[in-house]
Amino acid sequence: MPNRRQPHPSATVTSYLFPSGGRHLWPSGETSNEVAHDRGHLVYAAKGVLSIASVHGNSIVPANRVSWTPAGVEHTHRAHGATDIRIVFLAPSLARLLPDRPAVFLASGLAREVLLALTGPRNYRPGGERYSKGARSRLLRVLVEELREPNEQPLHLPEPKDDRLRSVARQLRETPGDNSTLENLGREAGASTRTLSRLFREELGMTFYEWRTQLRVHHALVLLAEGHDTTHIAHACGWANPSGFIAAFTYLVGTTPGRYRAGGERDLQ
Repeated sequence: MPNRRQPHPSATVTSYLFPSGGRHLWPSGETSNEVAHDRGHLVYAAKGVLSIASVHGNSIVPANRVSWTPAGVEHTHRAHGATDIRIVFLAPSLARLLPDRPAVFLASGLAREVLLALTGPRNYRPGGERYSKGARSRLLRVLVEELREPNEQPLHLPEPKDDRLRSVARQLRETPGDNSTLENLGREAGASTRTLSRLFREELGMTFYEWRTQLRVHHALVLLAEGHDTTHIAHACGWANPSGFIAAFTYLVGTTPGRYRAGGERDLQ
């Protein structure tokens, strides 16, 4: 469990905790204090959208993704929409198979079923966890292998270190719909387009366009969870028309905004 600063949930939070994981039912807008755990853990939002922030960057976790946070990494959680959070802690022998930094993975049908089984009601009823220690270890190994099978997913935004890049990132986070060119943003940050382009590639491993698109899709997922329609979200996130937004969202999330809103993301394999 956390080795520093426990969160202080509101009265509307319902939590079920057991040695190897837990389940939290959070209302929209609920946040945790900054915490760090002595074991790495996987987090899955069975309902709603969860955002996770750390010094390494920001992750957004819709219902077809699983986030990974290594042991000792301080982070905060925030719920967007009523959110059903499932948490599974991993032993060091399994944690070392995953990255040594926060990451987001595709949640296949099998991975989702294992996560739900490991965190379902039978785990926190009188009598202890649903599975024996051996059975649970086997399921956890299957889960980790299933998450490692596909490529890591592009829903974790790394945090820049260079002050000029941080200035650009801050501007875009504050106004995701801002369509300023990198040249214009660079004037505010005190850096040339060439310098900023190089920093995006070297520090963040992506182009300015790719980073801004991911940031906008993060914001779009939050707005979807809050109930906004596609046209409003497209304009709020900087797309000139809904079709451009739908194409970018589908490419990154794996389903259209409409299907995601309807819950169809759970059918993805």
